[in-house]
Amino acid sequence: MNSKREFDLLALGELLLRLSPPDNERITRGETLQKQVGGAELNVVSGVSLLGLRTGIISKLPSNNLGTYVKNRIRFCGVSDDALVYDESRDARLGVYYYENGAYPRKPSIVYDRMYTSINKIDISDFDDSIYSSTRCFHTSGITLALGEQVRRTAIEMIKRFKKGSALISFDVNFRANLWSSEEAKACIEEILPYVDLFFCSEETSRLTFLKEGTPKEMMKSFTKDFPITMVASTQRIVHSPKCHTFGSIIYSASEDKYYEEDPYRNIDVIDRIGSGDAYVAGVLYGLLAHPGDFQKALEYGNATSSVKNTIPGDLPSSDLKEINNIIRDHQNTGRQSEMDR
Repeated sequence: MNSKREFDLLALGELLLRLSPPDNERITRGETLQKQVGGAELNVVSGVSLLGLRTGIISKLPSNNLGTYVKNRIRFCGVSDDALVYDESRDARLGVYYYENGAYPRKPSIVYDRMYTSINKIDISDFDDSIYSSTRCFHTSGITLALGEQVRRTAIEMIKRFKKGSALISFDVNFRANLWSSEEAKACIEEILPYVDLFFCSEETSRLTFLKEGTPKEMMKSFTKDFPITMVASTQRIVHSPKCHTFGSIIYSASEDKYYEEDPYRNIDVIDRIGSGDAYVAGVLYGLLAHPGDFQKALEYGNATSSVKNTIPGDLPSSDLKEINNIIRDHQNTGRQSEMDR
């Protein structure tokens, strides 16, 4: 693989406007909403960029002030917007979702408004062929495949072309029942798994969507028997309450036939869990791209970046490499720890 490519990581996905009532207010009664930018794949490339690698996002935005707002946030995260294309039509629109915080026993909730958005017009012809040899790794998710037939065709073709261009293919199932059924997801994702190198799938999704049986480790390994996947990563989250979680993961390396684990992060003080799964993907991808073949380091970066993201409001991460390295060091330190970084 050519390590001198322009990008370490490119990702394809929808960019969204997130609107949230402040604190623990309800959507049904609050009068104000805070606007932010999010999107699964943007969360991933933003996390990897903050850790020090060169990343970019592939998407289609409306050519209006909302599109400009999103573009400015992308640049603020250090992510390249070179692969953004713009919808100049009168019906161009940005997807929106409304997020309401939870407080025990009330769970967090989401309302989507993302039908007929500009991403649904994205086409393979929007991009020059040179993009497919410009990156070491290409990432997308099941959320993107679930958006609609046009996006799905474009995403699948991109996966094939990036693979032909010798990029690693990373895929996060990221199943959302309000976007498509388990049956639709299984059929579509199994079509692209022959091209996937790095596969992210939770235990619950393995059981309910892919109808796998057995222990978490047995299910992870079964994917590599059915498809030429080199790594499977599965997160393990225990929700004690909306504000208190325990988080860890398992990584399986097919070439070594070996599982990687560490002690989970316990009693995480959850401020906002949205984007924490994407932060995990970002940490793992950073670990593998910065330290090729070191799955233990990838696991440690994934667990740390996800755990810390839970403590930060909004979709996007904000931790640099120094902070994450300190988090990992403190997590592995069994002795006395300082209360404050100073």
